[in-house]
Amino acid sequence: MKTSKRLSFSPATALALVALFFALGGSAFALGDEISSQLANQKRCANGAVRGVAEVTSTSAGMANLPDKFTSSKSYFSRRFNCTGRAIQVRRVETGVFEVRFVGISGASGVGTGTNDAYATVEPVSAGTLRVIVHPAGRDDRVDAPFTIVVV
Repeated sequence: MKTSKRLSFSPATALALVALFFALGGSAFALGDEISSQLANQKRCANGAVRGVAEVTSTSAGMANLPDKFTSSKSYFSRRFNCTGRAIQVRRVETGVFEVRFVGISGASGVGTGTNDAYATVEPVSAGTLRVIVHPAGRDDRVDAPFTIVVV
């Protein structure tokens, strides 16, 4: 004679399974709403978004030979991004002082960093133009060194 063992659930097990079902289902539902929401599809130039990036490296002639008039020549950049799709321009004002213009972006602020042992400070000049001042680490004098600027 063959006896079959019947699977039985206690009330606590049944309640735990129902709670697990709703917990997993609710998380999946909430995640699906978040992914398809307008917040996940942020506009490229929206407030709080990264509006521009410029990594200024100059040419083999060195940073001191950057022109004093704005230029958008690709040879001065190793990386660049402007959320408007327009130009990014750079010029050297004096030793260790550069201006970067993100055409089409207004009212922006930015943060910069130098390479090797240098650091960069960023200050707004006018709509879409930011001044970058590059210093050697631990000193106040200025130096012509490559830098990266991120505009938000």
